[in-house]
Amino acid sequence: MKEQDKIPTSKLSRTGSFLKTGAKVGGNYLKYYSKKIIGEGSEEELHRDNANDIYDSLSKLKGSALKVAQMMSMDDGILPGAFSEKFSQAQYSAPPLSYPLVVKTFRDQLSKSPSEVFESFSKNAHAAASIGQVHKAEQNGKSLAVKVQYPGIADSISSDLRIIKPIVSSMFKISSAELDYYLQEIGARLIEETDYKLELKRSKEIAKSCEHIKGLEFPEYYSEFSSERILSMDWLSGSHLNEFLKLNPDQKTRDQIGQILWDFYDFQIHKLKRVHADPHPGNFLLRKNGTVGVIDFGCIKEFPEDFYLNYFRLMEPGISQDDERFTKLLFDLKFLLKDDSEEEVSYFSKMFQEMHGLLCTPFFADEFNFADEAYFQEIYAMSERYSKDKIVRKAKAARGPKDSLYLTRTYFGLYSLLHKLGANVRTRSLVNEIFD
Repeated sequence: MKEQDKIPTSKLSRTGSFLKTGAKVGGNYLKYYSKKIIGEGSEEELHRDNANDIYDSLSKLKGSALKVAQMMSMDDGILPGAFSEKFSQAQYSAPPLSYPLVVKTFRDQLSKSPSEVFESFSKNAHAAASIGQVHKAEQNGKSLAVKVQYPGIADSISSDLRIIKPIVSSMFKISSAELDYYLQEIGARLIEETDYKLELKRSKEIAKSCEHIKGLEFPEYYSEFSSERILSMDWLSGSHLNEFLKLNPDQKTRDQIGQILWDFYDFQIHKLKRVHADPHPGNFLLRKNGTVGVIDFGCIKEFPEDFYLNYFRLMEPGISQDDERFTKLLFDLKFLLKDDSEEEVSYFSKMFQEMHGLLCTPFFADEFNFADEAYFQEIYAMSERYSKDKIVRKAKAARGPKDSLYLTRTYFGLYSLLHKLGANVRTRSLVNEIFD
């Protein structure tokens, strides 16, 4: 893959790149409608061309723009397939930064070149994602993974989110007011994700707290080889999900890995009340012996106690049939708003009742088969239906607490991983302790 010698860092240059991409997308639509007139245009071709052009632009910009594309790629069945497939490259195979820029980052951060810090250091990146890329190093007989952040990324987050807002709004059919509300939360998490000192601290804490979960492996982190923009840890073995599935693991191994992932997230959410909120395939290393290596604790979401208690009360069996309690919880969580009309309260209560019943299905059984294609098609169909709903589209304000954004995405990401694994999992959750 071709390396980048520079990344646009100024607001003007990054805005210009987005505008050029917009022009290309406009040209793709013009080509599509021209072909359609003579019966040759296809939506699949349009989606493929747009996905290629948008990803090409975002991958060169790196940072929050590419991170949003990575997040969108986790929504299988919601985005057109061409977008999900292309954007998934942002998880671990984006175009890497050239070695001279890596050396510059080392000199700026550690006042030494990589070769002066480590006994050996690979000039070519082993993996490259949205915020940084990983190189392999050797030190004191150990193999290390060294994550190097792209220059200028932390300073461009706010402006990037403003620029990408129209693209996300169009793709997900989200109103401007609702998008503004949630972009504040996304921006806050992304700023934290660029602080590698914070990631090192959180990585050690969560690894220590979860060390009792059998089958999980965490790297050791090295503060002496780390800084705000460089993070060094043990090199873990294993394969990312797509490569792992090519090894044709048997069902027992799939189920074992699925159970480890479920238990890992269940413990974080319900005991630690903070979670590794970026469960995409690039952050897990899977092994044929049924164990899992966990990397990249950059995106951590912590839950306020009052939000946690109210939100998970919604998972109490039978709660949606108790109209009074269910409606009160929806108001407390701002899924229903105090100035809603009676018609709006009725409409959105029924909508959230349907969504709640479907998305919480795994929690209402002792065991759940995530290979069930019909279940996921039902989720996709519901999402598609409400994305086109006129009442939802014209909603006067965002609904739901900002704290629920990354929690919902975490569960969607986990569900997606388990679905691709085809895992059958014991889903009796620690959340049940609230109700027992």
